[in-house]
Amino acid sequence: MDLAVVEQVARLDEWIAEGGVTVLSGAGLSTDSGIPDYRGPSGSARRGTPMTYQTFTGDPVARRRYWARSHLGWRTIGGAQPNDGHRAVARWQQSGLLSGLITQNVDGLHQAAGADDVVELHGNLARIVCLACGELTAREELAHRLDQANPGFAAVASAINPDGDAELDDAELTGFTVVDCRRCGGVLKPDVVYFGETVPADRVSRSFALVGAARTLLVLGSSLTVMSGRRFVLRAVKEGIRVAIVNRGVTRGEPYAEMVIDAPLGIVLPNLGRTPMKADF
Repeated sequence: MDLAVVEQVARLDEWIAEGGVTVLSGAGLSTDSGIPDYRGPSGSARRGTPMTYQTFTGDPVARRRYWARSHLGWRTIGGAQPNDGHRAVARWQQSGLLSGLITQNVDGLHQAAGADDVVELHGNLARIVCLACGELTAREELAHRLDQANPGFAAVASAINPDGDAELDDAELTGFTVVDCRRCGGVLKPDVVYFGETVPADRVSRSFALVGAARTLLVLGSSLTVMSGRRFVLRAVKEGIRVAIVNRGVTRGEPYAEMVIDAPLGIVLPNLGRTPMKADF
């Protein structure tokens, strides 16, 4: 990293050392764990719009296509391990430097790294919810049931997306069988917020409260393209709370932030929140 970035990292380390940091994390934090982000450094979308709630609930064919792709995608998401960035955030929390941890990610890697009390804005792919009776079950259980229902399914995904959906040729979907809720026969869905759904109000209000109580809002690995995350930056600015962003590439939060560090999160984050700070970057 060049000298200007090193100086920014040192300044951010001072902010974190003061405590009262609320972290807002996005897909860029999980790329070092093998889960791609939505946009990449250029800011352009890697693919089209993900599955919408309306399509999932209203089109059985689209739902079957989704479950076939998601079943493959889960093999990557479910097997992913936290990286140095996740471990750094967990360490800050355990050291009492964080006042809140909000994530837009659905991979559960913050918790796997040792963090707790995480506000999962968009839910978690490891949980399955029945849209009829509301029962929650583990994704591993559903994966086992889908394996049993589709013993000959040997498709290979060409790419995996951060929402757990995989890219797959439609020709490989023929005959894929979807399973329903064991309790009531209702439609099953990952316990995540699809496009067209609204983030539950309690998660939003809790997140606003965490932002409002912070000394620093630290955005990690998010382009802040959608309002779901950007609204917290706008709230922080409105309330006079300083905003720092660490992200690879462009971010729509730049006009509002006192500090923007464009550098690899896996290199920057492990060097923050230590006393004294390690100078190994």
